[in-house]
Amino acid sequence: MLEIGASMSRFPCLTVGRFALATLALSTAMGASACAGQNAEAPDSALRTYARALEDGRADDAYRMLSADARRGVSAEAFRRMVKENPEEVRELAKALSRPTAAPVVTAVVTTDNGQELELVLERGQWRVDSSAVDLYAQDTPRHALQGFVRALDKKRYDIILRYVPDSHKEGLDGPKLKAAWEGADKDEMQLVLVALKQALPTATIEETGDRATMAYGAGTVQLVKERGAWKIEDFD
Repeated sequence: MLEIGASMSRFPCLTVGRFALATLALSTAMGASACAGQNAEAPDSALRTYARALEDGRADDAYRMLSADARRGVSAEAFRRMVKENPEEVRELAKALSRPTAAPVVTAVVTTDNGQELELVLERGQWRVDSSAVDLYAQDTPRHALQGFVRALDKKRYDIILRYVPDSHKEGLDGPKLKAAWEGADKDEMQLVLVALKQALPTATIEETGDRATMAYGAGTVQLVKERGAWKIEDFD
C-alpha cells in the first residue's frame, strides 16, 4: 500500500418507488439542460410537464420525456409498473416537482483528452466557462483533486502536492521531503504510478461514498478522503 502522506516517505435491480422516479425526473431535467438554447424547453418547464403527466397517471407520456440514458436504464414496462405500484409516492413527487424552490442552473461538463473536466454555465442564453477552468489545483471533487495532483507532479510543485495530503499524514512532511520521496530511490516506481493515473483519468469511474472515494488505475486503486470540504489523496493500493 502506497500512502500519499505517512507512507510517502517510502513511496491507495432498479430502485423502485420515489427514489427511482425522482432520479428519472432529474435525468429529464438534465436532458433539457444539455441541449438548452434559444429554442429548447426550459428545465423548470420540462419538470412541470413531467410532474403533470405523473400526477395524471400518464406514465407513457412521462416516460417519453426521459433522456435516452434514462430510458436505457428502465424499460417502459418497468416505468409503468413503478407509477402504478407507488401512487402515493408518485403524487407526492409530482407536487414537489411542480413547486421548485429555486431557479434552475443549466450546466454542461466537457472532458478533454487528458481527462480534465471543464464546467460551463448557461447565462442569458450564452455558455460561460466556470471557475473549474481557472483553478488548476481544485479539490472540490475527487476527479478535480486527482487532476490537480497529477498536474502538480508533472510540474514538480511539491508545495502544492502537500495540499493533497490528509492532515493525519502531514506530520513531519514538507516540500523537500516529498521531492526526495518522488525523485529518490523509488523514482521509477513513482513514475509508473503517475503514468498509470494519467492513462486512467480520462475514462475512469470514481466511486464516491460520503467522505470517501476510490478510483481504479492500472493494477491498483487510489483512495481519497474529504476533509473540511477539500478532497485529498489518502493512499494507493
